[in-house]
Amino acid sequence: MKLAKTNLLNNRTRSPVHLTQLGFGGAPLGNLYRKIADDTAQATLDAAWAAGIRYFDTAPQYGLGRSEMRFSEALKRFDADTLTLSTKVGRILEDCAPEDVTPEAFVDVPQKRIVFDFTYDGILRSYEDSIARLGTDRIDILFLHDIDVKTAGLGGEDHNLRQLFSQGGYRALSELRDADRIAAIGAGVNTWQICERLLGEAEFDGFLLAGRYTLLEQTPLDSFLPLCTRRDVGIILGGPYNSGILATGAVEGARYDYAPAPEPIMQRVRNLSEVCAAHGTSLIAAALQFPLGHDAVKSVIPGGATSEEVRQNVAIFNSPVPTALWSDLKSEGLIRADAPTPTEDGDAA
Repeated sequence: MKLAKTNLLNNRTRSPVHLTQLGFGGAPLGNLYRKIADDTAQATLDAAWAAGIRYFDTAPQYGLGRSEMRFSEALKRFDADTLTLSTKVGRILEDCAPEDVTPEAFVDVPQKRIVFDFTYDGILRSYEDSIARLGTDRIDILFLHDIDVKTAGLGGEDHNLRQLFSQGGYRALSELRDADRIAAIGAGVNTWQICERLLGEAEFDGFLLAGRYTLLEQTPLDSFLPLCTRRDVGIILGGPYNSGILATGAVEGARYDYAPAPEPIMQRVRNLSEVCAAHGTSLIAAALQFPLGHDAVKSVIPGGATSEEVRQNVAIFNSPVPTALWSDLKSEGLIRADAPTPTEDGDAA
């Protein structure tokens, strides 16, 4: 693939939103699972920039503001005119007592608690708070964060959508976009079904979808990705390794969808690994590059906690994957026959 190649999020935004095909996901810099020193975080961001990555994503949730604050230091060094930045709204961070800090998978976090709020006032407050933490008002994409059933439950999803469409949340997003304070709006979610539901209610520019279009999952081909193509809605694919198993392979303790991988998934990954090995290709390279075969997918954003992890991601992304691999995966029934796949020059086949 070609890291330096950029795609437009869509052809509809008033200001073009350029995305490098490989982006940077900022969750690890919020101390996800382990504490990262500030200088390590800055070196990680510098390594991404030096490699040619120009799309960076973060969120208030990531370390209860720590990821955004670390981004703010790097943004002072980076060329704002060539950078695309996204963050998320829907989580308000409030000061609280130590015992009330929201339990998350992040460690060594500020003394804050999360309050979900997708109303008009909640969206605007979340946006203004992010601007303060990031130290910039140049946010290109604003995503509704975890508005879906995966985080909120079915009743919670319905409640969130009522706030969004009946209590002014979508109006706030539209006003920010119309005032050119942001260029694009969307949602960062864990299910494609909520994206279809949102598109049934209003116009959105793109979605950051975590782990739902991968070597292990292609159900979005049924209706969602064709809908995105018709509506000119861009997809940024997070979690291309399905929580890890497509990076580690079917090793003991491998995780799939944030939980220990069940045996049917383990066996399927073993089969995927065997076909990749027969083509002299690593499973992780195939997993990272596969989503970009679909023309609706504009960028993939694996995380990176250190500069070395970033350099590894770049090397994996740039490693050649023979087109014959995709044909064999289809003939073995390991990916869908109708899944568009990348060509060796980085375009969809």
